[in-house]
Amino acid sequence: MADTSTIFFLGKPGCGKGTQAKKLSERTHWTVLSAGTQFRKIAAEDSPVGRKIKSEIDAGILAPHWFAMYLYQKALFSVPDGQSVIFDGFNRKPEEARLVVDSLKWLGRTFSVINLVISDALVRERVEIRSHSEKRGDEQSVETRLEEYNTYTEKAIAIFREEGTLIDIDGAQDPEVVAKRVAEALSITG
Repeated sequence: MADTSTIFFLGKPGCGKGTQAKKLSERTHWTVLSAGTQFRKIAAEDSPVGRKIKSEIDAGILAPHWFAMYLYQKALFSVPDGQSVIFDGFNRKPEEARLVVDSLKWLGRTFSVINLVISDALVRERVEIRSHSEKRGDEQSVETRLEEYNTYTEKAIAIFREEGTLIDIDGAQDPEVVAKRVAEALSITG
């Protein structure tokens, strides 16, 4: 693996993006930049933007691509030279995928996109479990979130596949097994 890595996690709701980003960070000490965390932080603000983002999160709708990409670019441009980074959830729409590809090529940063593959049935099961343990409130919108995935994220995945940066990993396995597969796919030892 190159000295500097830029890793993205992608997949259906509940596929384990956040879990695997955290596990990879623990293994490598690379910083994780999470779209979901940033959106939830904004949604907690008592402001017009905060209320709008909260209503979209509650409805299971993906944020506008331009807003997600504003957060992505702000995060990317703050990464120091030579520092590896893990992005969780910044590339879910085709416009976002194209901007990710263009911005990283422009900066000369190589990148990989880990696509954690799970079934719709497992999405429903995991989101239900998460709603009880994390109190995130996204269980009400799981069907909308799956529709958003099918409408947008599948097209983003196709763009990364075309670029040769996509790595499919079975996300239905035990999280420790998935973490091992991710490390193997990225040629990370230790």
